[in-house]
Parts: sequence; structure tokens; C-alpha cells
Amino acid sequence: MELTVGARLRSAVSEAEVIVIRTPGGAVAVTCGGLPVLSGDDASPKREIQPGHEGAVVLGKRYVDESDTLELLCTKPGEGELAVDGLPLRLKSAKPLPSSD
Repeated sequence: MELTVGARLRSAVSEAEVIVIRTPGGAVAVTCGGLPVLSGDDASPKREIQPGHEGAVVLGKRYVDESDTLELLCTKPGEGELAVDGLPLRLKSAKPLPSSD
């Protein structure tokens, strides 16, 4: 799937929704719960989470790939592990604030 910044994606297995914040360019396969994500307006019925892809998507958290080229922001929480091209996405860590001496 070719991603664009600002695109809304929805899980096929739960109520989870994300927005694309940063994209690597080119086609990538984004999944949630082991199944491909759907466009934000797709109303397909929910399916079962695939074994080995359990987890949860947390509201307000950002998820990135290993190379930090893809970033997704969760706008609606739900079940299922987010992954891109078969590799799980990780929570983006917060940047530490500078000390105030």
C-alpha cells in the first residue's frame, strides 16, 4: 500500500485507528493483528487476530519502524500488534527535556 502523510488507517481486527505522520516513500505492507490495515472509510466487518500478533494499540502513542522512516499516531485504541512488512512497530520514546540549571 502506498502511504501518504495524513492518511487515516483502520484495523481489520479491532476498533484501532492510526494516522500516518511520516512515510518512507514507496509501497509498504502495514498490518494490525496480522491482517492488512484498511483505509479510514472502509466498513468491512471485523476479523480475528492472527496467532502471534496479539497486542494493543494505545491512544495517543506514536509507533515507528526500526529505521524511524515510518511513523503512525494512534487516534483510536484497539487490539492487535502494528507491523510493517512483517516487522513489529515499536513505541516511539519521548525525547528527554534539557536540564534547567
